[in-house]
Amino acid sequence: MALIPAFQKDEALVADIKKSQTRMEGFRVWWLGQSGFLIQWCGKHLLFDPYLSDSLTLKYAHTDKPHVRMSERAVAPQLLENIDIVTSSHTHTDHLDKETLWPLFANNPDLKMVIPEANRAFVCERLRCPIDWPLGLNDGQQLTIDGFTMYGIPAAHNTIERDAKGQCKFMGFVAEFGPFRVYHSGDTLWFDGLEELLAPFAVDIAFLPINGNKPERRVAGNLNAEEAARLGKAIGAKMVIPHHYHLFEFNTAEPSEFEYYARRYQTPYKVLQIGEGVEFK
Repeated sequence: MALIPAFQKDEALVADIKKSQTRMEGFRVWWLGQSGFLIQWCGKHLLFDPYLSDSLTLKYAHTDKPHVRMSERAVAPQLLENIDIVTSSHTHTDHLDKETLWPLFANNPDLKMVIPEANRAFVCERLRCPIDWPLGLNDGQQLTIDGFTMYGIPAAHNTIERDAKGQCKFMGFVAEFGPFRVYHSGDTLWFDGLEELLAPFAVDIAFLPINGNKPERRVAGNLNAEEAARLGKAIGAKMVIPHHYHLFEFNTAEPSEFEYYARRYQTPYKVLQIGEGVEFK
């Protein structure tokens, strides 16, 4: 089956990113597939949870849970330049992929990485980086890097799981920069109190998963299309952009279903194609 084509990819996508990097008004967002989003603001770049390889497809190729790719890759990670911050919301490979991150690190030597503090040992072992290199965050905490203030938000994948110190293993992040705020959910279900945590931020964009929670897939689940639209409305997001779909055949959803519920709940939204960008002012 032919792959779903990217809106733009590789050199064309990089050229699109570069042409606006000196723009000082507003900010821009590109969807890189799965849960990966690139934020550009005042010449700075924040990259949420990139997965830009075929490592999982290769790993599971000869198993009873093949990860058959549905869409083209947005960009080879070694083409991305001027990335200031990258996040990993949890340790699943589509959010912590060494085959994506190693080329990214090589091309961006001053890059900083934000992770859940609970995952420090695991992250450093997988990435073979110094134990004190990543910047750790727990829920209820914040840190500021290069003009971006990052707030830790717990995530339930499928539960809010904590280590022996009570630190979250699965997280989302609110990023505040200038007058703007965005929420990247990581992978999460809707748990009691999530909307109360998020509503005070009055986020401009909420990046929410829509692939749902189906035990027969034998993977941890997420919000479904209806829940993502309803949560976006509940927290007063000015725009919801869905993610975590159209990567693997066994674990996906259709954005048209999300669009239906967003219209039903009058939730402002934008569905992006892979490699497509949108500007927010």
